[in-house]
Amino acid sequence: MVLLQLDPFLNELTSMFERSTEKGSVWVTLKRSSLKSKVQKNKLASAGETIEYRCLIRATDGKKTISTSVGPKDHQRFQASYATILKAHMTALKKRERKDKKKSAETVKREGDSKRPKKS
Repeated sequence: MVLLQLDPFLNELTSMFERSTEKGSVWVTLKRSSLKSKVQKNKLASAGETIEYRCLIRATDGKKTISTSVGPKDHQRFQASYATILKAHMTALKKRERKDKKKSAETVKREGDSKRPKKS
């Protein structure tokens, strides 16, 4: 696993998506991490220091795994770039079939009318 800076990670993620367009998948996982061991965290906690958590992002296509760590300052910029990449490369997804709201409201109304007892 290779720990990359933000921009090289995004470039490599883009190339992973491009390689897997015809066949294959890309898995991306996000996890909260401080990048410190449990012993170091316990020492910081007992000393009363705050632990700065970062977001650890890993991506793999089954053959190659890359990762990066994003701090709170870079989070907004990373999310915007990541969203752009996802929108550009999720073209294989099928569009959801949407039912017409007017037709579904009319059918519900008709079903409700037929279930009511008629007054005499």
